[in-house]
Amino acid sequence: MLLYLVKHSRPDIANCVRELFKCLDGSTQASYKEMLRIIRYLLETRRLGLRFFPSGERNCTWKLVCFTDSDYAGDEVTRRSVSGYIIYCHGVPVQWRSKLQSSVTLSSTEAEWIALSEAVKDIMFLVYLCRSMGINVQLPITVHVDNMGAVFMSNNVTTTNRTKHVDVRSKFVREFVQDGVIVIRFVRSEDNDSDVMTKNLGSLLHARHASKMVTYE
Repeated sequence: MLLYLVKHSRPDIANCVRELFKCLDGSTQASYKEMLRIIRYLLETRRLGLRFFPSGERNCTWKLVCFTDSDYAGDEVTRRSVSGYIIYCHGVPVQWRSKLQSSVTLSSTEAEWIALSEAVKDIMFLVYLCRSMGINVQLPITVHVDNMGAVFMSNNVTTTNRTKHVDVRSKFVREFVQDGVIVIRFVRSEDNDSDVMTKNLGSLLHARHASKMVTYE
């Protein structure tokens, strides 16, 4: 039930449901209580959801904006980081993800870079999908990250030993930057909407980010 909501209408609970999903094979009383907390939150905010508004223009250009984030070695067992991103179309979330990364990274910048590259793949999928339907997409697409190292790597070639194992991902993203398809911008962590996708936040900060993703009917 929770996975269905995350997939279709409630990006604000993506991270906590991902954490809860790890307990399926070895659930405890503590994980059961955490599940009840999520359900109680959903019941209290059951009127929240995605709201789409018609533009009134048949041939308008669609504007995509993306926020990406990553924690660093947050999983206590594997020490892998969590990637999170959310893509907006005219202010409405159309794609989001909270996912444990497939490999261990050696720095927070590398973890952020992996999250960034995963987001860019989904951005390009949306661009190609829109073009196949005859919809124009405004370029460049702004991608917000809260790590200056990731911003620097998107615009500069690096060949140090520390970044060689993400060299393929860096070239993948940098090509789209050089072609003017995307532009990487720095954003403060407290203003990064995807922060809610990678870690459990305090109630005030969580509510601040959630209010940008879902609204009342």
